[in-house]
Amino acid sequence: MHHRSRPRRLARAALTVALAAFPLVIAACTQYPNSVFHSRTDTNRDVGFLFEILIWFGSVVFVVVEAILIYTLIRFRRRPGTTRQPEHVHGNTTLEITWTIVPALILVFIAIPTVRTIFRTQSKARSDALQVEVIGHQWWWEFRYPQYTARSPSGKLDTVVTANELYLPKARTVNFTLKSVDVIHSFWVPALSGKRDVIANHTNYLWFTPDSATSTAYNGFCVEYCGASHANMRFRTFVVTPDEFGSWIAHQQTPAAFATPTPTPAPTAANTAAATTAAIRNAPTVPSAGPTGVGVPNAPTAQAPTPVAQAGFIAFPRERMPAYTVPNTPTPDIAYTDPYGNPTRGAELLMKGQGACLGCHTIRGNPSMIGQIGPNLTHIGSRTTIAAGLFPNDARHLALWIKNARKMKPGVLMPTIGLNEFDPQLGTTMKAGLTDQQIADIVAYLQALK
Repeated sequence: MHHRSRPRRLARAALTVALAAFPLVIAACTQYPNSVFHSRTDTNRDVGFLFEILIWFGSVVFVVVEAILIYTLIRFRRRPGTTRQPEHVHGNTTLEITWTIVPALILVFIAIPTVRTIFRTQSKARSDALQVEVIGHQWWWEFRYPQYTARSPSGKLDTVVTANELYLPKARTVNFTLKSVDVIHSFWVPALSGKRDVIANHTNYLWFTPDSATSTAYNGFCVEYCGASHANMRFRTFVVTPDEFGSWIAHQQTPAAFATPTPTPAPTAANTAAATTAAIRNAPTVPSAGPTGVGVPNAPTAQAPTPVAQAGFIAFPRERMPAYTVPNTPTPDIAYTDPYGNPTRGAELLMKGQGACLGCHTIRGNPSMIGQIGPNLTHIGSRTTIAAGLFPNDARHLALWIKNARKMKPGVLMPTIGLNEFDPQLGTTMKAGLTDQQIADIVAYLQALK
């Protein structure tokens, strides 16, 4: 008697443990910061509700089927000393009808909420939704706000555009228009919504309302393999209050935060010494960040370009960013002497075309910087990350990025600019390029573009 009851007790214990562990597994998923099991948006709540229905119905079916299977194995198992076998019958009409109707009813209960969720999430967004155009590049994200225009100093109206940092106002529906300029990508902010593919020559749409999200930062990813740096194609999403969003948009509509200087002619051989002495006395340099991101104390400061007035919320405070949104990518071994940078000289270098930056990037307010290939750099100094969310935006990482981007991020389109740097894609050493001092000057200028 004891021998017969033992398998039943084990089966009941295993079932009890499984049912008790299920809520703990779901709870653990909801604590993961990049999980979809967060009720921060209407879309995630709909998807989460559907997921729970599928899990619970699936669990019931699993338990019933396994219970019948275990009962059959125990009831009709072979025993020593007996040749009794289960009775073979031609068919059981009642049983066959039952196991046809029951799964059909279960599928109906699953299909109704599934279809409702599909129609809801695939429907058009509200007419008053914030419009955001998402453009996928290899390997970075471009975000455009077509409802807001920015006027350049020449009077031209441009759409507010940023790169790799998405700002959303709390409690306002956002409609995303998803496009790609090259291969297939996939746009996903797991803490806020499900993913949606970004396809060349085809426009997809996605909308959600971050109505239950707190003012904080979330991670975004490309989740469709798109090439060598697919895993490095990230971005940050900042959910802020409506007032903070309005202030951020107003700042994005302004030109670069520092006016660019008038280029000065390079000193001749006859007056090089005098020019150098005058530069040291009248325009001492600004310390760029060292390895720790902090300048050398008591270092002399430069005569910076004329600042543009800044007021209110212009960027999400870096000290408020959750730890899981702060990049910690290992930095490749790139030699850099960390000289002090002068933003005035950096602006002049860009205006003269040093490093060919003007062929790829735009800085609104700098008439020389009108490139459209790479990210818009108008307010790069206020961004929290560079290289599509791969590294923190500080002087040290920005300098290394400018010097040898292809070593920092495999397959990137940006060329190797540092003098005597080895280009891993071309397999050659660059005999022409920028010195560490020139890179430091450009970094000082870009970091000033708040």
